Amino acid sequence: MAKAKIAFVCDECGWESGRWLGKCPGCGAWNTLKEHVTEPATPLAGPKPAKRQGGTGAPLRKLAEIDDDADARKSCGISELDRVLGGGIVEGSVTLVGGDPGVGKSTLLLQTCGLLADAGSRVLYVTGEESARQIKLRARRLGVRAESLWILAENAMDNIEAQFQAAQPDFMVVDSIQTVYRPELSAAPGSVSQVRECASLFIRLAKTSGCAIFLVGHVTKEGAIAGPRVLEHMVDAVLYFEGDRQHAWRILRAVKNRFGSVNELGLFEMREQGMTAVENPSELLLSERARGASGSIVACGMEGTRPMLVDLQALVSRTPFGMPRRTADGLDTSRVALLLAVLEKRVGLRLFDQDVYINVAGGMTLTEPSADLPLCLAIASSLRDRLLPQEAVVFGEVGLAGEVRAVSLVERRLMECARLGFTICVLPKKNLRGLKAPDGIELRGVDTVGQAVRTLLG
Repeated sequence: MAKAKIAFVCDECGWESGRWLGKCPGCGAWNTLKEHVTEPATPLAGPKPAKRQGGTGAPLRKLAEIDDDADARKSCGISELDRVLGGGIVEGSVTLVGGDPGVGKSTLLLQTCGLLADAGSRVLYVTGEESARQIKLRARRLGVRAESLWILAENAMDNIEAQFQAAQPDFMVVDSIQTVYRPELSAAPGSVSQVRECASLFIRLAKTSGCAIFLVGHVTKEGAIAGPRVLEHMVDAVLYFEGDRQHAWRILRAVKNRFGSVNELGLFEMREQGMTAVENPSELLLSERARGASGSIVACGMEGTRPMLVDLQALVSRTPFGMPRRTADGLDTSRVALLLAVLEKRVGLRLFDQDVYINVAGGMTLTEPSADLPLCLAIASSLRDRLLPQEAVVFGEVGLAGEVRAVSLVERRLMECARLGFTICVLPKKNLRGLKAPDGIELRGVDTVGQAVRTLLG
């Protein structure tokens, strides 16, 4: 028998080395090089197996001759999923869907398969983790009874490819990519070499046949998709499914999309009948807003192309300890510490002996700088124990000098605020140039944080 070749492959970037190293020279990550068998042992005698023909065999074409049909997208029947994908499923695309166990990835994709099959498409659902009977039971619970939906309980790549060529589906779901393996590789399923080889074969099938493929990916304890980092570079779109099992809300976020906007967001509600799209997330997030409590303000942020109104809460209380606590849920802790220093230095608020707790209601995460100004106002409101106007909405970026900087897409934010009934909007004064306010809403432009505090709190 030929001796197998051993290599050490980085789980983050796929860099290979002949020996183990503590730090990966490719990406600089520590303790990511894992041992893998790159070439299996093969007999010295006997005929060699036929090599697989590589490439797609596409001919040489001029750019002007390539068809750019805008109707290549197809709606999946779920509005929030269509929004995250950029308007629908693109023919021949490969999408990677990741998320924690039990968050609802398989449920959402099975519902999508049922709707696509009802619309007349041929759909193939490949499961490597569950049996066909388990998929049948879940489909019955979700009300999926499509006749053109095919189920394949298989994890050997050669068998999946053979069934794919026989069925010629328009859409395919693989649940999950970490369970699929190629028999000619001796590495275990889920290893770097297996995931990379199987993913490249699925991509080749999608590009040559025009079938749109969804790959389900496991995640690590840090929240990243398991396997080589190159997997996310190979596919066309990467979607993360987020949510807490103790709550009914689920968030689908796009972190990569070659056919649409990145950082697009879709909101779902987990029910007994499956995932239900939330058409108006701003109204839902504000439905349980507290009345008559200080430290609460409505912030307007952008998630991709959608304006999102959320309830931003702050609680400031005197600390009984020598070192005050700073806790933030839904916001960057370092950003909160920076804004607290601005408030103390530029506005004169005494916060060095106060515990500060920040929360974004509804489990949302705000990463846009426009959340700076509403956060400062919520902290000032809680410190002084004064109510902010219930009909007011705030957005704006804050600098270290205490200045309020302009933000983008102001017209779209104001239209959403007016639609939900808000009558006062505090925003950067620089955004007022050439801006036409919607009917029924008063615009108050501010240049500094101190001016914003005086405008709403006196």
